[in-house]
Amino acid sequence: MKKIRVLSIFGTRPEATKMVPPIKALAANSAVESLVCVTAQHRELLDDVLTLFDVVPDYDLDLMKDRQNLTEFTAGALVGLGEVIQKAKPDWVMVHGDTATTLAASMAAFYNKVRVAHVEAGLRSYDKYQPFPEEINRKITTAIADLHFAPTELSKERLVKENVPENSIVVTGNTAIDIMAHTVKKDYHFQEPAISHLENINNKRVILMTAHRRENWGVPLENICRGVKRMVDDFEDVILVYPVHPNPVVKETVENLLSGHDRIILTSPINIFDMHNLMNRSYLVLTDSGGLQEEAPALDKPVVVLREVTERPEGEIAGTLVLAGTDEQRIYDNLYSLLTDKEKYQRMAQAPNPFGDGKASERIVEAMVAIND
Repeated sequence: MKKIRVLSIFGTRPEATKMVPPIKALAANSAVESLVCVTAQHRELLDDVLTLFDVVPDYDLDLMKDRQNLTEFTAGALVGLGEVIQKAKPDWVMVHGDTATTLAASMAAFYNKVRVAHVEAGLRSYDKYQPFPEEINRKITTAIADLHFAPTELSKERLVKENVPENSIVVTGNTAIDIMAHTVKKDYHFQEPAISHLENINNKRVILMTAHRRENWGVPLENICRGVKRMVDDFEDVILVYPVHPNPVVKETVENLLSGHDRIILTSPINIFDMHNLMNRSYLVLTDSGGLQEEAPALDKPVVVLREVTERPEGEIAGTLVLAGTDEQRIYDNLYSLLTDKEKYQRMAQAPNPFGDGKASERIVEAMVAIND
């Protein structure tokens, strides 16, 4: 019996952390020939995940350049991925989510008449500029994809409303939950020196923060930093840990407004093991990321989202997250409430995680094998 050749394509660290579980599951299945291609949209951050999980790409386009814009990257990725697909001759191209790599890979597969499987399909904010450019990337990918792995029933409903054939949609859960079974450890020791002392602090509440989205660059990020600094100033038992994205636009803003505070720890991006275990030991999570909205509830941590809209309303419905936007006072008020209202905190911490049970990758592989039987 001929094996199904699946070419998985990704380029950023968030994609890598969510693609590792299905890639490992594909490689373990005797009916599949699994190939991996990376664009290196994020070079160092991507390599960190590849090394930690022993994933060796069959193809590496190494496209990252300093301060490159979306047009330059997407054009280069489209050309490079087209050449890889012609060489690899896959039966399927598997992509994840909504990055520029996802968009370029889907289009390159379409131009070469190769079927596309879309992991984490059906997320929508219904605002094409929030998140930017992800909302349009995922909508175009939906139009191209032949198989849609929706993480929740709500994401499936969105796809059906857009006239995606229901028999091409499989509700799997989110692969972000799958990987946490391998990363979160009870007696974990942090590898990042700047946070190693947090293993032994029992009288402080640690807040984990990430913020780097393009739509938050400039004034919104300045507002975010001012709001969280007020919070740290007003709560002497709080330590803020902020792994800062290396993009100079983000780094310069953050360092100007938050450096030098004795209870604000600014680090370089930390590896996924440190990140998940720090999240596990944190009091709450403050983020403009998408992935942390899914991961934190799996660890019973409330999430304050630094965005006006979310493509993951399941978290709002379940009560695991609250939208705080980028207004300084609104951010402060939401943090103040969670730090002072124990009942509200417990409601959010104990709300059921709507994003999966850790078996998404199994369902993805089963569906891909079954469709070729």
